[in-house]
Amino acid sequence: MTAPVGLDHPAAPVVGRPRRDGGQSDTARRILAAAGPRFYREGIRAVSADAVMADAGVTKATFYRHFPTKDDLVAAYLGTVAAAERAAVEDWRAHLAPGRVLEAYAEHLAAQACGEGFRGCPFLNAVAEYPDPQHAVRRVAEDHRAWLRATAADLLAALGVRAAADVAVQLVMLRDGAMAAGPGVDPATVGRALRTAGEALVRGARG
Repeated sequence: MTAPVGLDHPAAPVVGRPRRDGGQSDTARRILAAAGPRFYREGIRAVSADAVMADAGVTKATFYRHFPTKDDLVAAYLGTVAAAERAAVEDWRAHLAPGRVLEAYAEHLAAQACGEGFRGCPFLNAVAEYPDPQHAVRRVAEDHRAWLRATAADLLAALGVRAAADVAVQLVMLRDGAMAAGPGVDPATVGRALRTAGEALVRGARG
């Protein structure tokens, strides 16, 4: 089986698709749909709440009823991105062997990293813009990256990898590097490089 690749807009180029309901009202989803691409394309701090309101066609009262602060909107944006990626990976895990899950992630990530409008990892971008580790937005980003490491460790342990948690950190580092190296490079090349490097790590760790 093949999980869907990409999002309906370049708001967050990670594996997966956003849920249509998302547990939010239609108005909240409309605000998020207006904010996401601009946050990703222009930078979170650079996009004002007023600009999002104008794009979404909502009043201040409506905006703040759904998102009391702009930071609440940013956290919801990253949460939607994280949920999309987690859903896709969990779908793979339900149907594919652990090694194939890692391969599928590499293939789809490479396609995103080389796509038009790519601006890097949305979670790392958020970490760069929110240096306070206690900030709510920073916590959403850090929580998702912790999930990435934990999921990779579970898959690696199922493959018989020793020190799976340590190797998982290395795999996430490869993931981050692929997202930095992707623009201007053929997706197949990036995917092949990511898979080759990951397979070498796994072979070495399995001894």
